[in-house]
Amino acid sequence: MTELSPAEIAAQLAQIVGAKYVLTAPADMEAFMSEPRDLWHGKAACVARPGSTQEVAAICAFADRNGLKIVPQGGNTGLVGGQIPDRSGREVLLSLGRLDKIREIDPQSGAMIVEAGVTLQKVQEAAESVDRLFPLSLASEGSCTIGGNLASNAGGTAVLAYGNARDLVTGLEVVLADGSVLDNLSKLRKDNTGYDLKHLFIGSEGTLGVITAAVLKLYPRPRAVETAFIGLSSPEKCLELLGLAQSMAGPDLKTFEFMSRFGVEIVVKHSSVAREPLEAPHAWYVLLELASQSETGLNDKMMALLEAAFEKEIVEDAAVAASLDQRATFWALRENLSEMQKLEGGSIKHDVCVPVASVPAFLAEALPVVEQTIPGARPVPFGHLGDGNIHFNVTQPIGADKAAFLARWEELNENVHAVVKRMNGSISAEHGIGVLKRDLLPKVKDPVAMNVMHRFKTALDPKNTLNPGKVL
Repeated sequence: MTELSPAEIAAQLAQIVGAKYVLTAPADMEAFMSEPRDLWHGKAACVARPGSTQEVAAICAFADRNGLKIVPQGGNTGLVGGQIPDRSGREVLLSLGRLDKIREIDPQSGAMIVEAGVTLQKVQEAAESVDRLFPLSLASEGSCTIGGNLASNAGGTAVLAYGNARDLVTGLEVVLADGSVLDNLSKLRKDNTGYDLKHLFIGSEGTLGVITAAVLKLYPRPRAVETAFIGLSSPEKCLELLGLAQSMAGPDLKTFEFMSRFGVEIVVKHSSVAREPLEAPHAWYVLLELASQSETGLNDKMMALLEAAFEKEIVEDAAVAASLDQRATFWALRENLSEMQKLEGGSIKHDVCVPVASVPAFLAEALPVVEQTIPGARPVPFGHLGDGNIHFNVTQPIGADKAAFLARWEELNENVHAVVKRMNGSISAEHGIGVLKRDLLPKVKDPVAMNVMHRFKTALDPKNTLNPGKVL
């Protein structure tokens, strides 16, 4: 097979999508070649921007025939490098942003069909337009896309109540490596006709197929929401509060996020609009939210929960949002944490999960591990206590050299992940594997599971056309 030049590749793809939707100039491609953490910088033969499933299929078929490699990319908000091409300049970056149509909204069936390039925020707004809720919620929802959310099996702040992205889908449309299209856009909640193929592609990070559309589940929109910001003395108390909230609020408990004092300090320090949520500082904080289909009684339920928590000496202080503005202020402390952390210097990230009951024990072990590994480093643990997902970020010591600190990423990862492994946890809760954790995966994954994953890859993509070097 004669190897095509980048110019020949671009010319062939222009015949499929139109010349203006094939980018070849470095300045035009620049935004697609790096990711939010600025850890990976790639090169590509070109960026192709298809506008339909048929064009995606034609691109994949062309690539598969000619030994080319395809790197799918949605909103480019991924945090493990899975959406960035390598440095060879031979791969084709497949940007799905033009697949931005909402094909159908069916509130009676509790479903909507959307294309992969629709942003999460637009999906949420479309659901709200028919008085429904699409519950997936992420800090990047204004720019992340549904295709990327599903390819990475995104989590977010509503997993406690609604599950991960894979739990919010009934069907998919997927282009396979050879250009064939799997049409499984089913609205059915029950379909027991063989293998549930959609789950092969959700969380596969574009290595098995390119998701081009999905059927998403819709839920009744809450009529009342109550939000509290709560101060506590320890992770153990946070866990006690979670148990109490689950028993007293039941299905009305929608969010249970936790963060350390240092995390709150960072946001208050660097954000012009943030302020201390409570009168006195506390070692730990919980952002707790209840939501109900009933327009009355939810405030009483929140107050009863907090009263019981005070009586049992679980919480030290609490404030309940009295307005939408105050609710937004509470949420800003949580959602701006990662962004504000950048202003404190280098940050080594861990997206881990342990059994919910083990979160305090994990923190008790992992925090000293950080100090032993890099004295003076400042941990910023926060995240989704309700499902055991901890974003165990570590900020560089004050005055340290950023590059030297980040050079110890693998060393600190190894030590923190050793704690995770002892607790039967996961080294990736919601961000995926991508490039960042690809080489770590075989060290923590069951060997038989790794073998099965390789066999799936070989069966569906024998020429390694789709996102090579990612996950496996």
